[in-house]
Amino acid sequence: MALSTTRRTPLSDQVIGQLRAQITSGEWPVGSRIPTEAALVEQLGVARNTVREAVRALAHNGLLDIRQGSGTYVLATSELAGVMHRRFADADQDQVAELRSMLETSAAGLAAVRRTPRDLELLETALARREAAWHSGVAEDFVQADAAFHQAVVAAAHNDVIAAVYADLGEVLRAHLRHDVGPELIADRYVGHGGILDAVRAGDAARASVEAGRAIGMCGE
Repeated sequence: MALSTTRRTPLSDQVIGQLRAQITSGEWPVGSRIPTEAALVEQLGVARNTVREAVRALAHNGLLDIRQGSGTYVLATSELAGVMHRRFADADQDQVAELRSMLETSAAGLAAVRRTPRDLELLETALARREAAWHSGVAEDFVQADAAFHQAVVAAAHNDVIAAVYADLGEVLRAHLRHDVGPELIADRYVGHGGILDAVRAGDAARASVEAGRAIGMCGE
């Protein structure tokens, strides 16, 4: 989505709306750094103070994270996601794992029944990116790729309510992944996700749920 010009109005709702649209549309993914203040001024055609105040407003709402000396990063895809991130920032990680299990095992079972050929293509791509991220050795890249694979499974369930709840919990779940993965990728902690894709592809709902639970370490055969 290309940024369009807008009127010069202090802290314009138009500016905030356009920046929010870049986030919610996925043009600026969670974890990515947004364009610099100077770049946004040029793209939007507004005063520097207007951009600065709009960014601060979105940071206050939990969508952006302003890191001094590094830049501004996308923290969540909606105001509710930002609220959820703050609300559960100190949550017990075992309880977050239980929440993940509830959502992801259900979604995987539904995905096995409802997935389309396009869903399978997206899952295959997401799994390949997850593997590549692991081999890159960069923990944060792997966290993002792993989260994207699970998001693709949820999307394949074709349940808008589950998808919305999962998206709003996105940063909470990514924080759990970071906690689970740790600062460095360790070979003996790797958990393959090919079994989830195989079960979804085969249309085996029970198996898909079991594989999804195993991926989180919440169940086994």
